[in-house]
Order: sequence, then C-alpha cells, then structure tokens
Amino acid sequence: MRSTTRSTTPSSDLLRCCGLALALICAGCAPSDRLSPAYRGLPAPPGAPHLDEAVDGLVVGHRLMAAGEYELALKAYYRAAAKQGLTADVLSAIGSANLRLGRLGQAESQLRQAIAEDERFVPAWNNLGVVLMEKGEVGEARRVFETAFALDSGGSDDIRRNLRLAIAKTENRDYDSALNEGNNFDLVRRGEGRYLLLATP
Repeated sequence: MRSTTRSTTPSSDLLRCCGLALALICAGCAPSDRLSPAYRGLPAPPGAPHLDEAVDGLVVGHRLMAAGEYELALKAYYRAAAKQGLTADVLSAIGSANLRLGRLGQAESQLRQAIAEDERFVPAWNNLGVVLMEKGEVGEARRVFETAFALDSGGSDDIRRNLRLAIAKTENRDYDSALNEGNNFDLVRRGEGRYLLLATP
C-alpha cells in the first residue's frame, strides 16, 4: 500500500500564517467592533475631556478675532450657530465679525437680532453703537451707547469711553481732543462674567 504524504508549498504556508494572525487579532475584538477590556489600556484620568467634545466655536471665534483673523472667526461663529442655535451671544459675535469685515448692513441686522433675542445683552448694544457710528448715524449711536452703559451699570471702561466719544461728536465738544486719544470705538464680547475687548484694528 502506497503511503501518501501531504506536500506543502511556500504559498500555502504563507496563507496559513496570515489566517492565524487574523484570528489572533480578531480574538481581541468584541462583537461590537470595540476592543475588549483586556486590550483597551488604562482609562483617562479624572477630569480629562472626551475626544468627541468639539471646542466651543464661540471660544475659537473670539481667539481668532483677537488675532485679527475676522473671516476665520466668522466661520467659527457660524459653526457655533449650527451647534448652539442663534442665541444673542452667537448673533452678537457674528455681527461683530461682519463689522470688522466692513459689512455694516449685515452687522447691523445681526446685532439688532441679538438685541431682539435678549434686550439686556450688553455687547450687542455696544457693538450696534459702533456700527451706527461707522455709518455716520451719530445720534442713534449715542442713544444705543447710553443703553449699553445703563445696562452695564457703568461697569465697563470701554463702553464708557465709547459713550463719551459719541457724546463729544454729537455735541461737537472736545471732539478734537478725543481724536488725539484715538477715536476707534471698542467692540466688546462677554467672557468669564465680564465684558472683554475684541480686537481693534
């Protein structure tokens, strides 16, 4: 009786090795396609942020505004709007970015929308006043700055300065001296419970 021996070829050995490697890899995977506990490693330390949490678009936008990157800031604010909705804070931020980009009509509309959402939102009032000053509507700008100042209870030096410049311009008193100090009106935003300057050109 002839004995038969099973011959192997290098290619069949390679296939068997690949199959074994694949089986070992799959052994570490749970049916849900997630690694089983033995393969997951150590848990994140307490307080570490989850990787799936996106950075707040408003925070990113404010940083870009501070860096003078107004177009990129606007895009970040739109992302915040998509996630948070058109809140007074988001609308005010979008309007402020459009103001810096010279889009006064859009900026005015968005800041007025912000005030309609929250009529006590100080940054929107102040920044609307800046838009109106840019448009040459000084009388209304003064009234808007007065509203911002009153709502803020006079707590912001920047808003007080804006109001003082607007008053000087409407009354034509000491306006030249105000010009010597620099007549760029200040935009503000809300941050950490207080109002902070946005970037000035």
